[in-house]
Amino acid sequence: MNEDDWPFETTFYGEPDADMLDIHGPDVDWSPSPPPAPDAVAKALHDVFGFSGFRGVQQQVVDRVLHGRSTLAIMPTGAGKSLTYQLPAVLLQGTCVVVSPLIALMHDQLRSARANGIRAATLTSADTDRGQTMDAFRAGELDLLYIAPERASQPHFRELLSSARVGLFAIDEAHCVSEWGHDFRPDYRLLRPLLDAFPNVPRLALTATADHHTRSDILAQLGIPEEGLIVAGFDRPNIRYAIRPRENAMRQLKAIVEENPGPGIVYAPTRARVEQLAESLASATGRRVLPYHAGLDPDVRARNQAAFVASEDMVMVATVAFGMGIDKPDVRFVAHAGIPKSIEAYYQETGRAGRDGDPSVAVMLWGAEDFARARQRLSEIEPHRQQSERQRLDALAGLVETADCRRAVLLRHFGEDPPHNCGNCDNCLEPVGVVDVTDLARKLLSAVYRTGQSYGLGHLEKVLAGVADDRVLQRGHDQLSVFGILTDDEKPLLKPLARALQARGSLTATEHGGLALGGDARAILKGDAAVAIVVPPKPERKRRSRGDTANPVGDPLFEALRDLRRELAQEAGVPPYVVFHDSTLREMAAARPGSLAELGSIGGIGARKLEAYGDAFLEVIRRH
Repeated sequence: MNEDDWPFETTFYGEPDADMLDIHGPDVDWSPSPPPAPDAVAKALHDVFGFSGFRGVQQQVVDRVLHGRSTLAIMPTGAGKSLTYQLPAVLLQGTCVVVSPLIALMHDQLRSARANGIRAATLTSADTDRGQTMDAFRAGELDLLYIAPERASQPHFRELLSSARVGLFAIDEAHCVSEWGHDFRPDYRLLRPLLDAFPNVPRLALTATADHHTRSDILAQLGIPEEGLIVAGFDRPNIRYAIRPRENAMRQLKAIVEENPGPGIVYAPTRARVEQLAESLASATGRRVLPYHAGLDPDVRARNQAAFVASEDMVMVATVAFGMGIDKPDVRFVAHAGIPKSIEAYYQETGRAGRDGDPSVAVMLWGAEDFARARQRLSEIEPHRQQSERQRLDALAGLVETADCRRAVLLRHFGEDPPHNCGNCDNCLEPVGVVDVTDLARKLLSAVYRTGQSYGLGHLEKVLAGVADDRVLQRGHDQLSVFGILTDDEKPLLKPLARALQARGSLTATEHGGLALGGDARAILKGDAAVAIVVPPKPERKRRSRGDTANPVGDPLFEALRDLRRELAQEAGVPPYVVFHDSTLREMAAARPGSLAELGSIGGIGARKLEAYGDAFLEVIRRH
């Protein structure tokens, strides 16, 4: 990905600001402090975050951090990664320094942390109060300090950190440190000297996506021992995966938007396509749909992002420049209008749906031309990375073309051993058939070869079907041995076969849009490789009714609580989910607490939020 596709934190090279060199901190005690008692941890977990217990591997990660042990935690999106450093930040002496790749992500997490009463600040080029933030850090008045890798790797920032106690280094989106990761950021590889300058401070690296190669690279680059690796399950059971051939993208995307009334993201491959789809979807659906890409004016981009974060039903059409910086829990669907870069990218991008644990959907629309372009781009990258990137693309093609459980293919890619059927993907919900098309593949590849490897599928289809139009006759293709050898049963399978062969690289696109042999084409022609394809899907099902959607609403009390949340969020200038998640409101509506004590026992309501919002929500509950 090019740098201009990301709203990066400004690189901080050259002479440092004068205020960055104004270090007058006291002598700092760096001796390790004893870990807090278990009851103190449990009390902070409930009082600050409103949780009665940990989820998944959270406790395992937090325990290591509190005992001063460096850790790499690989946890799926929505598994509560931020809690694994925010809770220690409250409990440990000193400030937790969080390295994060995007300003938007930092500011989003800053809002949530402050809403829970955590003393947090950011130190970025977008902040106008940097001097106050540094004074607060030196005075020991910050639990969390968010910083971008470009600034964190500078010597003057290391000098600032020497002026007060640092309790923990947390490196978020840690896959960015690896050249093998899908979002490589060179500045992440410059963090090691900073970390090594504070040998008594534990390091916590966090990511949702890292294969075995990337994990090893992260451990080496950040100086974390192998015994510090903690891998949670990658499964996101609340996400329903579906992958479909792209027949009519606008019609298919319109159906997805209409089926899912909650907030959603549509990923498009280019800026021009983003603009086109945003305008068309807004017109076709009546929903608020906005574009987001790095070519927009920064103010427009910021406004569109803020509108999406604050919304409860908006759709954002975006390039992949959008998403990593969004910690929005109630995204109900993610749709891809083309293929992502890799399975890792697909997992991370679809993982932006359903972070609150509620049912969500992820739909990918793909075409043969997507894989053709992706395979052409392989020649443009560094030679030493071509083989690994080709393997990533082949793995993505396998996910797209499989007739088996999508989730199982996805999880096996990350080294898990899942069940053969998940019950929540398109292939499990509507099992598809598989057809052996080896003979048809040999016919098509023979036609490609005998016509000179320069014609598109439309012309090849006419040759194989025996259609003697002017172009076929002029080129003498009616005299070829492949002319008219297609049977009636084979005709409907030719397009899905061509799509599958391009996905696996057996067919490649020429510069002028023709098809040429590639990959294992010769092995198929010689009879050394078989080809099977998924039976073309039936026409898409009739749309579900709104009451059947992934985000059901309708309880009058729940709606009243949402209305109050919206008002409070507007007053505070924060997105509604910063006040409370939908899951918390649903629990309120079901339990109908009658006192602050009862309200405080509901998940997600810590002491700070109970004090700030408790009486208002109790009043709404009493009225119902």
